[in-house]
Parts: sequence; structure tokens; C-alpha cells
Amino acid sequence: MKLWPWPWATSISTLFFIVVSTFLVLRFFRKTSALQILNKWWLSFEDRLHVHQSFKVPLYNHHFQENHLYRKILTYLDSLPSVQDSDYTNLFSGHNPADIYLHLDANQTIQDIFLGAKLSWTKTNDAVIGGVGSDSAALVLRIKKKDKRRVFRQYFQHILSVAEEIELRRKEIRLYTNSSAGESSRWRSVAFTHPASFDTVAMDAELKNKVKLDLDQFLKSKQYYHRLGRVWKRSYLLYGASGTGKSSFIAAMAKFLCYDIYDIDVSKVTDGSNWKTLLMQTTSKSMIVIEDLDRLLSGKSTAVISVSSMLNFMDGIVSCCGEERVMVFTMNGTKDEVDQAVLRPGRVDVHIHFPLCDFSTFKILASSYLGLKEHKLFTQVEEVFQTGARLSPAEVGEIMISNRNSPTRALKTVITALQAQSNGGGDSEGSNRGPRNIEKNRESGHWRWERRTMDRTGRLAKEATSEGDGESFFGDTKRVARGFCVNQFGKVGGFRNWRKTTSGAMSSSVESEGAKRFVSTEGQ
Repeated sequence: MKLWPWPWATSISTLFFIVVSTFLVLRFFRKTSALQILNKWWLSFEDRLHVHQSFKVPLYNHHFQENHLYRKILTYLDSLPSVQDSDYTNLFSGHNPADIYLHLDANQTIQDIFLGAKLSWTKTNDAVIGGVGSDSAALVLRIKKKDKRRVFRQYFQHILSVAEEIELRRKEIRLYTNSSAGESSRWRSVAFTHPASFDTVAMDAELKNKVKLDLDQFLKSKQYYHRLGRVWKRSYLLYGASGTGKSSFIAAMAKFLCYDIYDIDVSKVTDGSNWKTLLMQTTSKSMIVIEDLDRLLSGKSTAVISVSSMLNFMDGIVSCCGEERVMVFTMNGTKDEVDQAVLRPGRVDVHIHFPLCDFSTFKILASSYLGLKEHKLFTQVEEVFQTGARLSPAEVGEIMISNRNSPTRALKTVITALQAQSNGGGDSEGSNRGPRNIEKNRESGHWRWERRTMDRTGRLAKEATSEGDGESFFGDTKRVARGFCVNQFGKVGGFRNWRKTTSGAMSSSVESEGAKRFVSTEGQ
């Protein structure tokens, strides 16, 4: 028998040993943290080859007052992904029990990278001896000396910007109501937990995006307003019949902006000086809401307030004492019932009309409340709407909520209610229907969002709004239903004329030569 040569056997044994050893070593590194330990040693060795500079941010300053920069930096560090890789991390719940936040623990170090520069932060001992002292909590920044001049200032600006955004998202929105004149505190507040948001509002997607864009541009326009010499504020008028969604829209605006709401009860305002005091005690990043403006100025309200006092409240010197505010006024009637001096540009920037429910809005409500995109009864519902019958979105929403377990029964109930309303005569809005248009109004210089409709004679006419009882911000479920429809968004007094064609496409035409941008002319 011929045997293998001895050198070949040795080579095979050696190769087998190498393969097995490599497998065992790789398995060892995979099952243990040896690679991480080696990487940490290498980074530590590399770090010693550079000259570093350290900066300490204490929790308290030399006057024993809290250092706000410390809180901002800590908020930023807790948002970094590297905080999860620290050896020891604290877990906390937020306002929502389902939210869990990570917080850097004492004597832990995390890494950050900014513009290519590697930075490290260490949180020192939280123990405070005698209330203050060198042992109080602090954050220590360690940065390579060669990178300090290049990134130091920009890095801290980045930290403050990110921390402000995080605090805004986590902020608990509060609802403030004014007290009577004799009480010690002008405002009382509760947590604002209204569930409405722009995602739940029954609104045309295109118009909803325009609303959100308008609010978003306002948030980012501080320098722009200052360059124009204007106070950083914006005002809205929401008008339409009760139950058309004005209160839900206010809630959606507040949640989108993360602003506190100051709901002013005008019946508790005694005179003009009281108005000024209330306004001066509101904070920045807030919405100031005055409801039933038409009743207030027409003398139907029990409040003692004059038109001049209202004008001073809207655009007087006192209204300029604070910035980043949004004023919202609501009306249950038409704009014609109010002195036009109150609604001129500069006092009210955006007008939003809330008409009664039509078939397009009904389909949005059916999708939200019942989960229906199509149904065999939709054709019958549309036919009833075409007769001129109208219900408020709140009424339609209440019917759907009551019959949510049976969508067919809900639709039949809506049809019955519409037929009863049609047979009963209806209101001014019930007789109107027609195409949606987006166009510019040459009469004034503010934005106007409304709808134009065809009356029964086929003439194009503005949709009127029926008078109704005052719609309180604290109304019941029926009056704060999410549904409403805003069917026209028109830029007023600007350079471009935007019109929706019958095919749904958007077209624009430049009104004046040289105008190349679509800009708002608020306050002109």
C-alpha cells in the first residue's frame, strides 16, 4: 500500500489547526466584548497623541443661581444616540407614560461629532455639599485644541437650537382662562388635553398643507419680521355657523405650534385697562383667543367693551409688548355684521370661512369616523346634498359616532336627517352648492379662505353663514366635532392670482411685472 508523503500530512495538519484556531478566536470575539475593549484601548491611545482643552459648565453660577446653559446642554446630550452606549444610563417616563427618556448618569462620558471634530462630554458628580461648591453637578467638554477655533462657537449654537426644538416638542400645552377683576390672580390654567390635530381635522389636503405652511413660516420668520420693523405676531379670523369646527381648528393650531392658549372671557373684562393688563401678562409662544367677536361688537354680549378698546387690543402699543403670539378671533355670523375697521389688514391677517358640510366633506368624515372610502349609499347621500340640504360637520359627526358599529345605519340616518332638513326649508347655506375656487380678492390686503357656490338659480355667489348661538371653546362633544370644511384659499392683495381649474390643476398668472414670488401682503 502506498502511503502519503510525510510533508503533505504535516501541511494538512497545520492548515486544519489554523482553521480551527481562527474559528475559535472569532467565536471568542463574537461572544465577548473583547473587540469593544480593544477598540476602546486604541481610541484611548490615539487620544493621548493630541492636545486637548476642557470647558466646564456648572449647574450653578458664582451667584448660586441655576445656569440655564447647563440644562440646555443636558437636554441636547440626552438626545444623542451615543447616550445609549454609555456604561450607565437613567430611564425616566415623560408626560405620556408610554414615552421613555434616557438621561446621562453622573461620572459618565459620551462622544459627539460635529463638523468632523470629535468631542466628549462628561457629567460630574451630582452631589451638592452645602448647597453649592466645587462638588456640584457640572458638564465638562473636552475638545482637541486644533478643532476649538473652527467649531466651538458653531457647536454651541447648534446645541441651543436642538435643545430648544426638543423642549418645544416635550412642552405641556396649557389652557389659561382669565379671572374676574377682583381676584388676586389674573389667569388660571389647566393642562390642555384636547385630542384634535391637523391629522384628524376634516379638511381638504391642499388647504390643510397651506394652513400648516403658513403657521410654519410664521415660526421661522423672527428675523424677517424684525428686518421689516414689525412685531412678530399673526392674527386669524375664523367665521362660520356653530358646529363647523372652529374650536377644533384652534386646538389643532395650538398643538401644531406647541403654544399655550389664553382664552379670554370678555364678560370678565371691566374696562380698557383690564384688557391691557391681561395682554401684558400673557407669555410668548402663546395663542390669544377671543370668541364670538360679532356678538361682542354688536352689543348682544353682556361684556362692557367698545370698538376702540378692541382695536387697541388688536394692534395697539400694548399688543407689541410681547412677541411670537398668534391672535385668533371667532364669529358665528358673517363678516358684514362687524365694523370693517376691525377686520382690516394689519389687525386680522388671515380670514378662514367654515361653511356647513357638503358631500366632499361628508366623504372625509365618513373615512375618519366610519373607515369608509366607498359605499353603495354614497350615491344617495350625494343626491340629497344636491337638493341643497346641509348639516353641520358636528351634526354629521355625532350621527356617525352614535352608529359607528353599523356604517350602513349611520349613512341611512344621515340621509334621513338631510331629507328632514331639506323638507324643513333649510338655511342660507343649505341652498348653496357649487365648484371650489381659489382666487385673489382685490378689495383688501389680507388672506381670505372661503368658498364660492352656485345658488339654485345658477348664479355664482358667496356662501353665506347662518347666525347661530355662541360656540364656546369648552363646548360639548357635538359642538367641537372635528369636521369642518374650508373650500377656498385665496391670497389677497398679492402679486399672483392662483386659481383652481375644473380639472383640479393649479395655475398662476403674474399680476404685476417683475413680481416673481408668491408673497403675503399682510398688514399692507
